[in-house]
Amino acid sequence: MSESIKISLRYSRIRQLTDFSELIEILFPGNRNQQHAAACIFFELKWTSGLVPNMAHFEAKHKISRRILQRTRAKLSRLGMIEKISWMNSRYGGQHGWKLSTRFENALRQLAEKCTGFRDTKTTSKEKDLMLVEFANARRDINKGGNDQIDGGDTS
Repeated sequence: MSESIKISLRYSRIRQLTDFSELIEILFPGNRNQQHAAACIFFELKWTSGLVPNMAHFEAKHKISRRILQRTRAKLSRLGMIEKISWMNSRYGGQHGWKLSTRFENALRQLAEKCTGFRDTKTTSKEKDLMLVEFANARRDINKGGNDQIDGGDTS
């Protein structure tokens, strides 16, 4: 049975994280090559002073294929763990390259705060929440192929 490729943020698994390699396994499930490449990228950026202008030298240094390196770099960038700095960014004085980013951490912190806010009964009304449930049901019905049911009941 093959492993899932989706990121699973199960509470028990997150709670028991002890090192970066376990986080990499969560972010890149089932692909050992991408896990290795992600660890190499992260630690190279962590221990390099300044920006890394090009990651091409990682290929030979860590024995990573170009395709794996590019796919891993793209996913880390989309997640907000690394970011590319343009030469036009005035904060870096014309320098360009890759660096570790705080976007991922900030996004998780904001998500946690939003979840806390969603649980608070003082900031919302029961009518609004029921309306949101009806919207979710309508989206589900649309995705099923345009059911003509108005009451939203189950057809099975």
